[in-house]
Amino acid sequence: MTKKALTLPLLGLLAIGGAVAVYLSMARDNGEAGRLLLYGNIDMRVTNLAFETSGRIVAMPVNEGARIARDQLVARLDDRQPTLTRDRVAAQVAAQRAALDKAIAGARPEEIEKLRADLAAAAAEAENMARRAERSRDLAARKLTSPQDYDDARTAAEAAEARAGAARAALDLALAGTRAEDIAAARAQLAALEAELALAGIQLGYTRLHAPAAGILQSRILEPGDMASPERPVYTLALTEPLWARVYLAEPDLGRARLGLPAEVTSDSFPGKTYRGWLGYIAPSAEFTPKTVQTTELRADLVYQARVYVCNPQDELRLGMPVTVSLDLAAAPLADPGCGPAAQWP
Repeated sequence: MTKKALTLPLLGLLAIGGAVAVYLSMARDNGEAGRLLLYGNIDMRVTNLAFETSGRIVAMPVNEGARIARDQLVARLDDRQPTLTRDRVAAQVAAQRAALDKAIAGARPEEIEKLRADLAAAAAEAENMARRAERSRDLAARKLTSPQDYDDARTAAEAAEARAGAARAALDLALAGTRAEDIAAARAQLAALEAELALAGIQLGYTRLHAPAAGILQSRILEPGDMASPERPVYTLALTEPLWARVYLAEPDLGRARLGLPAEVTSDSFPGKTYRGWLGYIAPSAEFTPKTVQTTELRADLVYQARVYVCNPQDELRLGMPVTVSLDLAAAPLADPGCGPAAQWP
């Protein structure tokens, strides 16, 4: 091996050793000052947005990088068929509601008056036919008419009496109103149609894709004209609330780091600017030190992931951005941490 080949690794080791010495010295100074410096990256939750039904996409009004408000419309499917289905069921509901109202109301006064008139006419006709049959009987007894004429007159009288009885029964039914069982059946049918209408409305709503929370569109996966389904995401949405810095705690620091401790977060992208935050999570189990992580003791093999939640009012912190976190170990944990106006800060 040449002298030049030996020199390059040696210089690399010396540089790494110097960096480790400087970092450990800085960590000790911060520990003595009651602060703990941690290094990590900005992290946030990412969710895939997909339709709850299948169909062809007709509109996608937002693009990557757009800031999205909660419940904002971000995509729409062809809704002609579910719209027609909803309208058809709505018409059936209206018809059934009218039928139920009619059953509850019963016969109108004019209908009852007509039935009374029909009964009077039928009764008068029956009385007239009965007298005619009586006269025909007398004539037949005196041999002044044929027995057949008497039989015809008697049959006509019986038919007229039956018609009068039918008219009387029709009037009684109208006066009694609709049966309770029929009204209950009509009401149940209306409830079933109303449920079907509500379902049709829900299915129509499935053709609209709304953002479940505020965030930033990270990627646009499908395009108008594509066939969408619940298994095919349309967008990837990065949720801006909550936002945190993913850092790692060495085992000796666990006794000093407490949930709720106030923190200051800085980034090289915005020199001199500090973001408020607080320690909100410490992993319950250890993991092997990632290669990109720096801790206050580089010789440790195991670290604990932690989250320092950050307030980002100007939307300056981005996913994956390297940041430096300074925990105030001497401060009391925040009773009600948060980024809103009601949050209590020291």
